[in-house]
Amino acid sequence: MSHTLVHILNNDCPHCLKGKVFNEKNIFLNIGFPKMNQYCPHCQFKFEKEPGYFFGAMYVNYGLTVAQGIATYLIAQQFFTERFDLRIIAIIAVVIVSMASFNIRLSRLLWIYMFKNYSI
Repeated sequence: MSHTLVHILNNDCPHCLKGKVFNEKNIFLNIGFPKMNQYCPHCQFKFEKEPGYFFGAMYVNYGLTVAQGIATYLIAQQFFTERFDLRIIAIIAVVIVSMASFNIRLSRLLWIYMFKNYSI
C-alpha cells in the first residue's frame, strides 16, 4: 500500500510504474488545468478508458476538498478566541482555491489507480 501511494505521488503510470500520467514534471506546483498524456510514454497504456472516464474523479476531488476544508477549519479555530469567527471562512476559501490545481491532478491519479487491474 505504501508503494502505491509513492507511485501516485510520483505521477507514475499504474501499469508499468515507469511512464508519467501528466506532462508536467512536478504535479504539486503547477497552476492551471492538468495536461495528461493520452497514453503512457513507456508502455502505451491508455489512461482514459472511455469518454467521460474521469467524471468519477470529480467525486474524489470533492472528498479531498471537503477534507481540506474541515482540516483547515480545525487548525484555524485554534487561533481565534470566538467559537466561530467569520475570518475562518476566508482562510478556508484561500486554502481551497490554492489547492484546487493539485486536487484535480491527485483525484485523477487516485481514480486511475482505483480502477487499475491488480490481478496482473
